[in-house]
Amino acid sequence: MESVQIAIMVVLGAGVASLLFFVIKSVSAPKRVEGIQKLINQGKVSQAIRLAKQILSKDTANYLAHYYLGKAYAADNRAELALMEYKIVNENAIFGEDLPELDFRREMSGLYMKFNQQQDALREFLLLTKLEPHNAENFYTIGKIYEQLNRGDMALGFFQKAVALNRRHAKAHAEIGLILYHSKQFSEAKKEIDLALSLSPETYSGYYYLGKILKDNKDYGAAVKAFEKAQRDPDFRQKALIERGTCFMLVNRIDNAIPDLQRAVEQDKDGSKQDTLYARYFLAACYEKSRKIEKAIEQWEIIYKKNHSFRDVTAKLTEYKDLQSNDSLKDYLTSGAEEFAEICKKTALSGLLMSSQTCEPMKWGCQILAVEHKSDDWMNVRKQLYLLRFYREAEPLEDSAIRETLDKMKELNCTKSYIFASAGFTRTATGFAENRPVELIGKEKLEQLLQKSGT
Repeated sequence: MESVQIAIMVVLGAGVASLLFFVIKSVSAPKRVEGIQKLINQGKVSQAIRLAKQILSKDTANYLAHYYLGKAYAADNRAELALMEYKIVNENAIFGEDLPELDFRREMSGLYMKFNQQQDALREFLLLTKLEPHNAENFYTIGKIYEQLNRGDMALGFFQKAVALNRRHAKAHAEIGLILYHSKQFSEAKKEIDLALSLSPETYSGYYYLGKILKDNKDYGAAVKAFEKAQRDPDFRQKALIERGTCFMLVNRIDNAIPDLQRAVEQDKDGSKQDTLYARYFLAACYEKSRKIEKAIEQWEIIYKKNHSFRDVTAKLTEYKDLQSNDSLKDYLTSGAEEFAEICKKTALSGLLMSSQTCEPMKWGCQILAVEHKSDDWMNVRKQLYLLRFYREAEPLEDSAIRETLDKMKELNCTKSYIFASAGFTRTATGFAENRPVELIGKEKLEQLLQKSGT
């Protein structure tokens, strides 16, 4: 009997001990998880990560620990690992007082934005509009995402919702203005932009949109001034520099464009943004126009490494691939005005057996009036004139260049004209030249003539 009582007491003791163990564990576990947050707040991020991992090694389903581990990774600038933890929480956790959904959605949406995962970010911000329906900023951000996804119709509605919630939301007014402008609602667009700037003259992003409108209207001088002000907004500085640089390009002020585009490239330390690729692309175009072909190639190669299919970069690299091994073509494209004129004279003499009478530098290259080179000059007969034009433009010549050449040929009373173009000719230009007194000499034949002349 006594042994039975002892056995019962042992069983009861074990039960009490087990119960006590689970009570202590349930009480202490949340405290240990809360310790992660305290360590993060104290700046002890490495310790916070270690503690979170210790807890998860014993209980992988502790989603509050996953959440705090994600916060610790974010604080440690390890955003990719943070996002992985947040995804685990999002797929499994039940939100409540310990794990507030509003804070979680704000943080997760920020991580998606950091990695340009627009569709995922969009989903999070749409959930945020349900959790805090009176926060205009969420609607504004959704509008920005739709704008980046080329859904201007959807973007406009969310920007309008943002200003309905906050009539003084200057950035939303500016965005509405730009969308209205692109949809040809010019007066309404101008009102929104002006309202944005009146509401907040120091919201410099408004000047960016004003600059875009002025640039599209070809008011480049005013656009340049607007983009100058827009640079004061860190978020728009790179975009404003690119736009200002392209304004200078459009009025052929290449020397002004290059510094702006170089600064735009420098704004992105990682060099991974899409805007940075555009800055490099336009910078390469400036170098190409100013005959700094090697520098242009350097920019195209950087772009190609980041994105093989970016615009016509592959075609540009192909076009100039033989430049390093072809000194004649390299000199033709990169030499200064005086040296270039000599190259053209030699090419005319050796390639066409024509002597230059006059040689005039032009913005697109060189123009020569020439006559046939003959040794039997004893009769002193008046010789026929020929118009030779040497182009080193970056783009293939259009038929407008052929028309202008023929008009000049008639004006100078020339018998025939020859047009040399390192970038070749468009199909319409070739078609227009048929059956007319003009001979088109493209890149391949030009290279042969240059090598023949020994230049």
